[in-house]
Amino acid sequence: MKGMFIVMEGPDGSGKSTQIELLKEYLNETGRECVITREPGGTVIGEAVRSIILNPEYEEMSDVTEMLLYAASRAQLMAEVIVPALKAGKVVISDRFVDSSIVYQGIARGLGMDTVAAVNQPGIGENRPDCIFFIDISEEEGLRRKKEQKNLDRMEQESIDFHAMVSRGYREVLAGREEVVYIDGSDSVENIRKKIQEEVQKRIADEGKKEPGVKMDRP
Repeated sequence: MKGMFIVMEGPDGSGKSTQIELLKEYLNETGRECVITREPGGTVIGEAVRSIILNPEYEEMSDVTEMLLYAASRAQLMAEVIVPALKAGKVVISDRFVDSSIVYQGIARGLGMDTVAAVNQPGIGENRPDCIFFIDISEEEGLRRKKEQKNLDRMEQESIDFHAMVSRGYREVLAGREEVVYIDGSDSVENIRKKIQEEVQKRIADEGKKEPGVKMDRP
């Protein structure tokens, strides 16, 4: 059985975590073994990096440092978790992947999409998601949801203008790509769940037609 690499992307507060758990439950019911991970994090090293990146006390962190830390965490996650799981025929569901860095650091931080892609290339190699679910919500709604949770991390505490650039950046970077499935994040949790599960079911049925980790023109 072939592995499948699924990524959930979207602005802060889009509901990715909820949908990841619902999708995991569904796949387990169908007999598919799932590996759930997140960025930054997913490994002992990655979680240590996460505690640095998202610590709101580190206001002095430079944009370049931030980009490199995300890339380092991702490289470790690929080597230690994602690639071995795919080779073992498992379904990997990741909360964010390289597109998030291209959006957050490349666009919102202004470092450039090509720069961020190049920095991440050694860590991810030829591996790309088979399917990306982009849960799209407005920056206002995303921040409203996050503020209800309190204890905002360093990225979540950024200005509304920053989060607006993130929302626009996602729409730009993911537009027109065949592996991307657009999800209206303002819809109900149940409707989103159904749409995601239907899409995954369809792709599992077609999974024999291509190898996992197909290379895309742009990460």
